[in-house]
Amino acid sequence: MSSRSHAHASGSRRWNYFHSALDLAVQRSAHKWKFEDFAECFPKYVSEDKEGAMQTFNQVADYVEAATKRDFENVFKEYDLQTNIDILDKIVADAKTRKASGGPLPPNVCTGTNANLHPRSAVCGRTIPILEAQAERLRESLAELEAENIALVSELEDKAGEMKTLRTRAVRMLDGFDQTHETWNNMPMDEIQAWTAQLAETTTPTLRS
Repeated sequence: MSSRSHAHASGSRRWNYFHSALDLAVQRSAHKWKFEDFAECFPKYVSEDKEGAMQTFNQVADYVEAATKRDFENVFKEYDLQTNIDILDKIVADAKTRKASGGPLPPNVCTGTNANLHPRSAVCGRTIPILEAQAERLRESLAELEAENIALVSELEDKAGEMKTLRTRAVRMLDGFDQTHETWNNMPMDEIQAWTAQLAETTTPTLRS
């Protein structure tokens, strides 16, 4: 089992639920673009090599999924998100236990007008600003990934255009060779011999000089 899977399994229920839901969302998002959509963007490529196009499409989707998950994991580590969510889970569990047993609130929240503050409100007041900042960071990461995806699609389109240009040039060259070969084969032998003799007479003085 990888360290990532181990950390996932050893986290709180709230963390495991969050991580699983995010993994599923990333997977669905990365594979939301269907092959039919890919074919509309690269019809020539798909018509000439459908199997290769399918492999390219799957590779792009897998890359987007892996890169997105990797970036999220980096954000989790940067903000120690699992630890914070585990702490949140414990705060909520403790608040529910105190409420069920009728126990007092912690001293830092049981003062003045906060004496009767509901546990959920206390938790939200502490955690919402942190979660909002983390959500903003995740939105920025998603925006960066979307920009990278757009750049990747643009690069694929450029490559497809280059391949089309090279293919067109190759076809033109082959057509030229075929025409030259056909013209040569259709020339009478006496004309070929006369042309060869004339060419020899023209080039011999030049070579001697």
